[in-house]
Amino acid sequence: MNVLVVGGGGREHALCWKLAQSTRLTRLVAAPGNPGIARHAACVAVSVDDHDGLVRLADKERPDLVVIGPEVPLVAGLADRLTAAGFTVFGPSARAAAIEGSKAFSKALMARHAIPTARFETFTDAARARRFCRELGAPLVVKTDGLAAGKGAIVCTTLAEADDAIAACMERREFGASGTTVVVEEFLVGDEVSFFALVSGRNVTPLAAAQDHKAIFDGDRGPNTGGMGAFSPVASFDAAMQERVMTTIVRPTVTALAEEGAPYSGVLFVQLMVTREGPKVVEFNCRFGDPECQAILAPMDGDLLPLLVAVAKGAPAPEVAASTRAAVCVTVVSGGYPGTYATGVPITGVDEAASLAGVQLFHAGTALRDGRLVTAGGRVLGVTAVAEDVAAAIERAYQAVSRIRFDGMHFRKDIGRRKAVAA
Repeated sequence: MNVLVVGGGGREHALCWKLAQSTRLTRLVAAPGNPGIARHAACVAVSVDDHDGLVRLADKERPDLVVIGPEVPLVAGLADRLTAAGFTVFGPSARAAAIEGSKAFSKALMARHAIPTARFETFTDAARARRFCRELGAPLVVKTDGLAAGKGAIVCTTLAEADDAIAACMERREFGASGTTVVVEEFLVGDEVSFFALVSGRNVTPLAAAQDHKAIFDGDRGPNTGGMGAFSPVASFDAAMQERVMTTIVRPTVTALAEEGAPYSGVLFVQLMVTREGPKVVEFNCRFGDPECQAILAPMDGDLLPLLVAVAKGAPAPEVAASTRAAVCVTVVSGGYPGTYATGVPITGVDEAASLAGVQLFHAGTALRDGRLVTAGGRVLGVTAVAEDVAAAIERAYQAVSRIRFDGMHFRKDIGRRKAVAA
């Protein structure tokens, strides 16, 4: 099979790395790809935002399957464009991708179908939003309605922080059009889990669970990022909890989307909080998580390609056996991220780190300049290690991180540690 992967980040590197292992693969192309992906695929410099260019590329390459990695092109309708052009696509339509593209849509869907989530209200008026904050009480969460690169959920420990978050979204427009509408919701307490299922219409196959670390600093302090690391499996998310989530959340959501004229096709990412009252939805995403994708694909046994093909063709995905191994992904970022950061900074030690047993480096924000590997984004590398358990994977991952060097390099030192000790 010929496969085209759309995207150029750590998630897409993990997908290409796993797809390249398939005995069914004939040719793999990535657009735009990155230096790490180039080891597995032919990279073509077409942006994920250039839908016309991607359709032209597909016309040239004639892939048997197109895999769309990032959420932005999915929400913007790239799957629809490629499907209309006659290609088999793994990824939801724009209408179904609204489950991530609009928090207001997602929350209203959950309310209509009694899917457990936090108490919330949606606002286009800042004064009304602030009044609801006082009704709800702190702590609470202010979310942009639209996409905000993983940074649109602002946890507010005081009402003053909530007022400022609303101002940032609705008055200062720090998130652009994404923040003109906000969702204000109660702060859920519990164990956060990222759960992934393969969905084709009303057919659902559970895939795997991981736990992400969003905050920039150790101890979950500081502003949210696109993700500072992840690990899998999650000790508290056992088979019984997975089935409970499938019964009370995933299957009802998939049915609701189908009944409302937006049948889902692709991977559904359910960000959960397992509270004392049971699992509740924090939010839905319409793609593999990043860096969760790295943590769940690295230890995965079996061939990923037939799973994606089945879903893209409207068939149920085959059952996926749970891995007997664990994985930890530590994200190495540029100094200053998630704020302003430098690019073009030389990186050393990557080959040495990747040579360690059980270690795979997924490139997220790198580029080649005059033959040298340099930084090209906020999140630079996803250093991922596989081992017999989470504790051993943590040790391997940080051994690999210690080999890598670049000016301003930052990473959290506690990815997975608290949970590994608790387990």
